Amino acid sequence: MGTKRNDQVLLASWHELAGRHARVVSALERSLAAEHDLGVNEFEVLERLALAQDECRMQDLTAATHLSQSALSRLVGRLEADGLVTRTMCSQDRRGIYAHITDAGRARYEAARGTHRAVLAETL
Repeated sequence: MGTKRNDQVLLASWHELAGRHARVVSALERSLAAEHDLGVNEFEVLERLALAQDECRMQDLTAATHLSQSALSRLVGRLEADGLVTRTMCSQDRRGIYAHITDAGRARYEAARGTHRAVLAETL
């Protein structure tokens, strides 16, 4: 009987966590898109770059954002097309690629940061 009770508690905790995550991400998506034309993942990449002193290896961004390598590459490509990020090859390792936040990217991040934090404060 204890195992069944443990399973119920575990599942209840999981469902609460998954629901809370969905509510927060949904609220962030709505607010960031409406006010700053950014998605949650786009904001996350800009924030990681801003906090990493302007550049970061794509491989490190993949791990930090929990996106696949191809999804991150497409996302950074969109940010690059919008002038918010640039990419350069690593001079020591030709396989390495760095993403750099631009001045426009930093400005968009700074403008969106208050919205991001307000939504987190409200939903968490």
